[in-house]
Amino acid sequence: MQGTRFSLAIFAAVAALTLAGCGEEKKPQPVVAAPPPPPAPLVVKLGHVGPLTGGIAHLGKDNENGARLAVEEANAKGLKLGGKDVKLELITEDDQADPKVGTTVAQKLVDAKVAGVVGHLNSGVTIPASSIYNQAGIPMISGSATNPQLTEQGFKNVFRVVGRDDQQGPAIASYLASEVKPKVVAVIDDATAYGEGLANEVEKTLKAAGVKVLPREKGTDKTADFKAILTKLKGKKPDAVFYGGIDATGGPLMKQGRELGIKAVFAFGDGACTDKMQELAGDAAEGLLCSQAGLPVQAANKKFLESYKAKFNIDPILYAPFTYDAANLLIEAMKKADSPDPVKYLPELAKISYEGASGKIEFDDKGDRKDAEMTIFTMKGGKIEPIAVIKGGKTTKFEDFIKAAGGT
Repeated sequence: MQGTRFSLAIFAAVAALTLAGCGEEKKPQPVVAAPPPPPAPLVVKLGHVGPLTGGIAHLGKDNENGARLAVEEANAKGLKLGGKDVKLELITEDDQADPKVGTTVAQKLVDAKVAGVVGHLNSGVTIPASSIYNQAGIPMISGSATNPQLTEQGFKNVFRVVGRDDQQGPAIASYLASEVKPKVVAVIDDATAYGEGLANEVEKTLKAAGVKVLPREKGTDKTADFKAILTKLKGKKPDAVFYGGIDATGGPLMKQGRELGIKAVFAFGDGACTDKMQELAGDAAEGLLCSQAGLPVQAANKKFLESYKAKFNIDPILYAPFTYDAANLLIEAMKKADSPDPVKYLPELAKISYEGASGKIEFDDKGDRKDAEMTIFTMKGGKIEPIAVIKGGKTTKFEDFIKAAGGT
């Protein structure tokens, strides 16, 4: 009997423990669905084209850097178009400063469905490439092509943020005539649309000022030996020599001229208005004069100059402020239209008023920059330095221009 009571007690205890362990029946926890991933941003492609190989690759890379900085800054700030998050993608192509390659890569960008293009660098490449973009209805803005023909074609999608050679040529020619006062000037060009076009404008202005201009001499954009031309000119004793071409050929031209004992003032357009002239011509480059169809790098706003240096660890060379502005103009026009569709944002681009790194930018009916300044430079101590700004036919010393503009 005692054993039975003991067994019943154990059974009761085990049952109690079992019931206590079970407790109430657990309710199933609701499954919380993971939030859906945010929609992928809309990718909007912008193109940049310039010579990234060859003798003026340094200028092409400078241009690309300006456009890249604008794109990366816009992405960092965040961009929405049509209610969608947008990521800009810069597609760069190398046109090798060759018109045939230029049209090929222009078509490549069209096929890639870019929404806009910054480029090209050279007028001789930009002009034929512009026809490709025009046929596709894609806006393009050049930050360096100065030949008037670019915007005389009547294309409504073509713009530039620098001045024209029929402004730049008269500016450097007038400065030569008034400051150097030459009696005889030799004019040489590199047979490109840029070099020949600029040389034509210089010759026209010098002749109008009563200066004797010798018969035109020609090289190419690949010429390395100018001694035959220079020897011929030496006998005619020019007081000044103007060369329409780029620094890659302008530097050797000037160096060889000094080696032959030519004491004339050498003058150039914007394509040879770089510090690289010192590298290519050595001490012979000292005292050269050159022009730029716009304000110089030194006049670009401080924010751009600091951002460029921080990003690329070098200073901009020549056109980077203009390609930076060109890319930002495309982006700003898209924002105003709330669309990356060229059909929708092109009208906004045409009427835009924008404060850029290179100053206030507005376009005339042809797509040219309104009121573009021309700057005159000299080579001093191995560096290109601005000495005067020409605007509306008036010449102002550079330091006075900067002071009047609120600079230092």
